[in-house]
Amino acid sequence: MNIYMLIFGRVLLGIGVGFANQAVPLYLSEMAPPRYRGAISNGFQFSVGIGALAANLINYGTEKISGGWGWRVSLALAAVPASLLTVGSLILPDTPNSLIEREASHDKAKMMLQRIRGTTNINNEFEDLIQASKISKSISHPFKNILKKRYRPQLVMSIAIPFFQQVTGINVIAFYAPLLFRTIGFGESASLMSAVVTGLVGTISTFISMLTVDRFGRRTLLLVGGAQMLVAQMIVGGLIGAKLGDHGEGLGKAWSYFVLVMIGFYVAGFGWSWGPLGWLIPSEIFPLEIRSAGQSINVAVNFLFTFIVAQTFLAMLCRLKFGIFFFFGGWVAVMTSFVYLFLPETKNVPIEQMGSVWREHWFWGKMVKESKAGAIELE
Repeated sequence: MNIYMLIFGRVLLGIGVGFANQAVPLYLSEMAPPRYRGAISNGFQFSVGIGALAANLINYGTEKISGGWGWRVSLALAAVPASLLTVGSLILPDTPNSLIEREASHDKAKMMLQRIRGTTNINNEFEDLIQASKISKSISHPFKNILKKRYRPQLVMSIAIPFFQQVTGINVIAFYAPLLFRTIGFGESASLMSAVVTGLVGTISTFISMLTVDRFGRRTLLLVGGAQMLVAQMIVGGLIGAKLGDHGEGLGKAWSYFVLVMIGFYVAGFGWSWGPLGWLIPSEIFPLEIRSAGQSINVAVNFLFTFIVAQTFLAMLCRLKFGIFFFFGGWVAVMTSFVYLFLPETKNVPIEQMGSVWREHWFWGKMVKESKAGAIELE
């Protein structure tokens, strides 16, 4: 095994995942009609869930391979979805926004918009796209521009939403589920299979989110999912604290399965709320002139706190023990309150008209006003 080759491969993998997380949510949001944007954009997280489930199944299947080949086979098979993504990117059409930005003539963009909307009655939306493009082209430095006061709501959300998504504690489950399950009494193979079960629960719940997000709205799913995650974490933390304390040897079979059910309940709450909506909402709230910068900040913050949580979890587990569930539960309470107070509903709102949700919000609306030129400014 060459450690430097492994590190180099991980660096390349990180670059590829970063590009994909930057481009795919924006692509889906720009292509989707407003009334179906939530369902289509949530397909991103649904596909990620399928990939995670497949990875858990592969890990379970390769665990018994001897001679050190199990992990090699597991890593090598990751090239399959990467190849599909690469080939798919070669045949996907550009979004109308992208065509307007890069083409001197708008004919191709108009034809593409008619094609993906399935109607020729697209003049109002097309004019919105052209107007957004004109504003975007007048701005030379989107990263500098996003710091201006008139984009303060979007900047706050581009930082808060990915931060909150990571401090739900979901990556603790994703990265360390086998370790957690061994800690509470499962064996090696049973621990890996338990991770498969939780992955399956997450995938199914994300699919449910696809079916319901455009009917009930983003806020409703975030509030319900947050309450569900909080309840599950309090129960699991309290049970493990009562039964194991700081130095327990195992919960016993019945209690271990109950903890597995509650973790599945927690994963389901994440799967139809912060999992998909943590990517959906940032992809739909940015005006075109700061869209690339806003999504870049969103992705960077997401992966920064993914790294921080992953690197600190084992130390936190050793120090906090069962209190780790109360720690993340406290953050879930904070983020649920944040959604209730500060996040406006965005369902069925065209992306280029998203400024209206900030003007009508009880908090942001006090600061936001519409200028005579139609731009949004903050007092």
